[in-house]
Amino acid sequence: MPNLTCPNMSERASTDVRNAWPGPGAAEDDDAPFKTLSPEEAQALRAKHPPVSPWRVIAAQAAVGLVVAALIGLVTQRSELAWSALYGAAAVVVPGALLARGITRLTGAGVGAAAFSFMLWEAVKVGLAVAMLAAATKVVPGLSWPALLVAMLVCMKVNWLALLWQGRVKNEAGRD
Repeated sequence: MPNLTCPNMSERASTDVRNAWPGPGAAEDDDAPFKTLSPEEAQALRAKHPPVSPWRVIAAQAAVGLVVAALIGLVTQRSELAWSALYGAAAVVVPGALLARGITRLTGAGVGAAAFSFMLWEAVKVGLAVAMLAAATKVVPGLSWPALLVAMLVCMKVNWLALLWQGRVKNEAGRD
């Protein structure tokens, strides 16, 4: 049977895994100490990077859903497509609003309670969205799945705008 081992196998096995694929600045990152922030530094960091309100994201999703439904209705001149798109937007916005209400209601809770609350409300959100989709054929006469799914997709992508808003808020704060 042929020998399938590499001549330098023992040498390779002894190398450190972290150094196997060193990237730019890898050595500095490994040696950088963790710095605990003082309350003043933490407050300054929060002021520099303010969180985006989930209600602002929900409002943007609702507005975008209305625009998509209106555009679909205007372009196709078919009301059942507009209603399907509106219901698709609602299948994103209503569960999202329920999640936002659930997680913003908990103030002053510990980290564990906040994590559990988030997971619980996220499960409720997914369950409600699935239930709304299951009921769509009974709720929307002449349902168009493509229109519903397009509106859902566009509304879900609004979440990415929160990253842009956060950057804009940070930039505006830096100008003051």
